[in-house]
Amino acid sequence: MASKRKALPSADHYTYRLAWSVKDAEFIATVVEFPSLSWIAESRESALDGLTSLVEEVLQDMLTEGDEIPAPWDERTFSGKFNLRLGPDLHKKVALEAAERHESMNTYVMKQLGLIDA
Repeated sequence: MASKRKALPSADHYTYRLAWSVKDAEFIATVVEFPSLSWIAESRESALDGLTSLVEEVLQDMLTEGDEIPAPWDERTFSGKFNLRLGPDLHKKVALEAAERHESMNTYVMKQLGLIDA
């Protein structure tokens, strides 16, 4: 039985950030999906090109080693849910405040965070 291999993502599909480093007086490129990788260079373009090449090498190494390759950020799916630990006292307080407003805890917290109109 032949195993199905996922296609290797393009290094260009990952999420890159560029920042100026006052300390180094150069640009630093980072990639969200590979937090341990970075590249520093005198120009934005060189920093990004250097890191993109490094990500290509890492992807090939991961494929060769059979390591799980992270999906590019924009190709991931999200459920819209995450668990938040509040501690019993804060949980009770939030639940009471939400109940007093006749709202779900989810709606109450989203309003408190400014994510929806109060």
